Amino acid sequence: MSQVTASHILVDHEYEITDLLKKIEEGKSFEELAKDYSNCPSGKDGGNLGSFGKGMMVKPFEDAAFALKVGEISGPIKTQFGFHLIKRIA
Repeated sequence: MSQVTASHILVDHEYEITDLLKKIEEGKSFEELAKDYSNCPSGKDGGNLGSFGKGMMVKPFEDAAFALKVGEISGPIKTQFGFHLIKRIA
Protein backbone atom coordinates (compact mmCIF):
# COMPACT_ATOMS: atom_id res chain seq x y z
CA MET A 1 0.00 0.00 0.00
CA SER A 2 1.56 3.25 -1.09
CA GLN A 3 -0.98 5.72 0.31
CA VAL A 4 -3.53 6.05 3.06
CA THR A 5 -6.34 8.53 3.61
CA ALA A 6 -6.75 9.64 7.19
CA SER A 7 -8.19 12.19 9.57
CA HIS A 8 -6.72 13.22 12.90
CA ILE A 9 -7.26 15.20 16.04
CA LEU A 10 -4.27 17.14 17.41
CA VAL A 11 -4.05 18.54 20.95
CA ASP A 12 -1.24 19.74 23.20
CA HIS A 13 -1.61 17.43 26.20
CA GLU A 14 -1.89 13.69 26.73
CA TYR A 15 -4.82 14.09 29.16
CA GLU A 16 -6.78 15.89 26.41
CA ILE A 17 -6.25 13.12 23.86
CA THR A 18 -7.12 10.47 26.45
CA ASP A 19 -10.37 12.31 27.22
CA LEU A 20 -11.22 12.61 23.52
CA LEU A 21 -10.57 8.90 22.96
CA LYS A 22 -12.95 8.12 25.82
CA LYS A 23 -15.62 10.34 24.21
CA ILE A 24 -15.19 8.46 20.90
CA GLU A 25 -15.51 5.13 22.71
CA GLU A 26 -18.75 6.45 24.24
CA GLY A 27 -20.13 7.12 20.73
CA LYS A 28 -19.18 10.73 20.01
CA SER A 29 -18.32 11.57 16.40
CA PHE A 30 -14.59 11.68 15.60
CA GLU A 31 -15.26 14.39 13.03
CA GLU A 32 -17.28 16.58 15.42
CA LEU A 33 -14.61 16.25 18.12
CA ALA A 34 -11.95 17.22 15.55
CA LYS A 35 -13.95 20.34 14.66
CA ASP A 36 -14.37 21.27 18.33
CA TYR A 37 -10.94 20.41 19.77
CA SER A 38 -8.20 19.88 17.17
CA ASN A 39 -5.37 22.42 17.02
CA CYS A 40 -4.69 21.54 13.38
CA PRO A 41 -6.27 23.61 10.59
CA SER A 42 -7.71 20.31 9.29
CA GLY A 43 -10.01 20.32 12.31
CA LYS A 44 -12.48 22.54 10.48
CA ASP A 45 -12.82 19.69 7.95
CA GLY A 46 -13.41 17.08 10.64
CA GLY A 47 -9.69 16.40 10.79
CA ASN A 48 -9.46 15.18 7.18
CA LEU A 49 -5.87 15.20 5.95
CA GLY A 50 -6.64 13.61 2.59
CA SER A 51 -4.30 10.99 1.14
CA PHE A 52 -0.59 10.80 1.80
CA GLY A 53 2.27 8.47 1.06
CA LYS A 54 5.27 7.31 3.02
CA GLY A 55 7.73 10.06 3.86
CA MET A 56 5.09 12.80 3.88
CA MET A 57 4.32 12.78 7.61
CA VAL A 58 6.50 12.57 10.71
CA LYS A 59 7.54 8.97 11.39
CA PRO A 60 5.40 8.13 14.48
CA PHE A 61 2.30 9.53 12.77
CA GLU A 62 3.05 7.76 9.49
CA ASP A 63 3.76 4.43 11.19
CA ALA A 64 0.47 4.59 13.09
CA ALA A 65 -1.61 5.66 10.06
CA PHE A 66 -0.24 2.89 7.84
CA ALA A 67 -0.77 0.28 10.58
CA LEU A 68 -4.50 1.03 10.96
CA LYS A 69 -7.25 -0.84 9.16
CA VAL A 70 -9.86 1.22 7.30
CA GLY A 71 -12.31 2.68 9.84
CA GLU A 72 -9.98 2.04 12.77
CA ILE A 73 -8.90 4.77 15.21
CA SER A 74 -5.46 4.80 16.79
CA GLY A 75 -4.62 5.22 20.42
CA PRO A 76 -2.75 8.39 21.40
CA ILE A 77 0.29 9.09 19.19
CA LYS A 78 2.92 11.57 20.40
CA THR A 79 4.88 13.67 17.90
CA GLN A 80 6.77 16.94 18.16
CA PHE A 81 3.47 18.68 17.31
CA GLY A 82 1.52 17.23 20.23
CA PHE A 83 -0.80 14.27 20.72
CA HIS A 84 -2.87 12.78 17.91
CA LEU A 85 -5.73 10.39 17.37
CA ILE A 86 -5.75 9.07 13.81
CA LYS A 87 -8.71 7.62 11.93
CA ARG A 88 -7.96 5.72 8.74
CA ILE A 89 -10.48 6.51 6.01
CA ALA A 90 -9.04 4.52 3.08
